[in-house]
Amino acid sequence: MEFVVAQQTVYAATGGRPFDAGLESIVFLHGAGMDHTVWALQTRYFAHHGRSVLALDLPGHGRSAGAALESIGAMAAWVDAFLQTAGIAKAALVGHSMGALVALETAARFPNRVRALALLGAAPRMPVHPDLLAAAEANKHIAFDLMTSWGHGRTGHVGGNRAPGLWLMGSGERLLERVPPGTLHRDLVACNAYDGSVAAARVACPTLLILGSDDRMTPAKAGRKLAGAISGAQVTEIAGAGHMMMLEKPDETLDALKQI
Repeated sequence: MEFVVAQQTVYAATGGRPFDAGLESIVFLHGAGMDHTVWALQTRYFAHHGRSVLALDLPGHGRSAGAALESIGAMAAWVDAFLQTAGIAKAALVGHSMGALVALETAARFPNRVRALALLGAAPRMPVHPDLLAAAEANKHIAFDLMTSWGHGRTGHVGGNRAPGLWLMGSGERLLERVPPGTLHRDLVACNAYDGSVAAARVACPTLLILGSDDRMTPAKAGRKLAGAISGAQVTEIAGAGHMMMLEKPDETLDALKQI
């Protein structure tokens, strides 16, 4: 499904059902260098169980036009503009990694727009290793290799995909390879510069953090620190999951998301 925000075409997947702004809406936000496809299982479930679903491609990602935005704050303002365009008065926001930071900032800035939050693989600060930043800036393939390796837990490294014939590590690299040059670097710089502590203190809606016990990019300990800064936040930790928990442990991630 396509929308137009700030004169740019935006793509959003609907989980296989027509979007209806009159239903309770859930908006999914992907991480750095990713797109809507990382949410395939979760969006399909909610779309077929009474919710309206939109899994966005942020500007410059997937099938959305324009250039990637340069800061988490700019992405949050863009999400607010998208919700207005889509006719969504209030939505639950589900964000992963960079998308979790965007969801957090959106809830802090535009509280009347956000019914609930689910933050996956998030922490108050998400510093990016200088070697990864440099590789992404130079558009070197090793940036994709590093992201894929660090992003998956032990199960992802040895197989473990519940859909026969699919390969988590390989599909992760193919996804990153489709990103326009410069986009991944811009995403990583935005994450590296953001401090979510101020936004966390301002969030008033029900919030769930979903953490992976084997997450090396945003360790569960750091995720619990973020949860402690958000009033009333709940935490679900998925055993054996790395940073890409919605792909590594899709059923467990879905079970946790059913709480929102």
